Amino acid sequence: MTQKTTHKLIVTGMMGAGKSSVGPIVAKRLGWKFIDTDAEIVARTGKPIARIFQKHGEPYFRELERGVIARVAGSSEGAVIATGGGALTDHGSAAALARAGVIICLTARPEVLAERVGQAKGKRPKLTEGGKPLLDRIKELIAERAEAYARADAQVDTSEMTIEQAADAVVKAFTEQSERRCAPSQ
Repeated sequence: MTQKTTHKLIVTGMMGAGKSSVGPIVAKRLGWKFIDTDAEIVARTGKPIARIFQKHGEPYFRELERGVIARVAGSSEGAVIATGGGALTDHGSAAALARAGVIICLTARPEVLAERVGQAKGKRPKLTEGGKPLLDRIKELIAERAEAYARADAQVDTSEMTIEQAADAVVKAFTEQSERRCAPSQ
């Protein structure tokens, strides 16, 4: 008996790389549901992410995130899942996502990320840690997460792309990775 698997496309990467903008477009193109894990956590707790970090700390947030990821990754329907920027740093979340489908990591140059997230810095708790200048903190986070992001099936640099172009690149990478996974071994 073969086990039926439903592919999911997981979009991850640094804040500002385009996950929440690109994900819904990709989901629509694939005819799948779009799930933003941060939005799921906010809906479940009734609190913004920044407040969860402030009041309960990152370990508590990662525990909430792990539970949401386990639920959405384990569902039987096709979906595009956008994760928070640090989701792959949690081994439990990373393993659940890897089992669920293809992981595409969106990247961008640090300067581009800083420009994109500059206005929302206060809503992003990981950016304010240590009181460093925004660009320095982004570079630091990229370095801290490099190993986790390297485990993604593919990477798409959105630095010079429009949202539509990034969605095209994500669909292309997803298709290539899916075909590679399903190709007969030789």
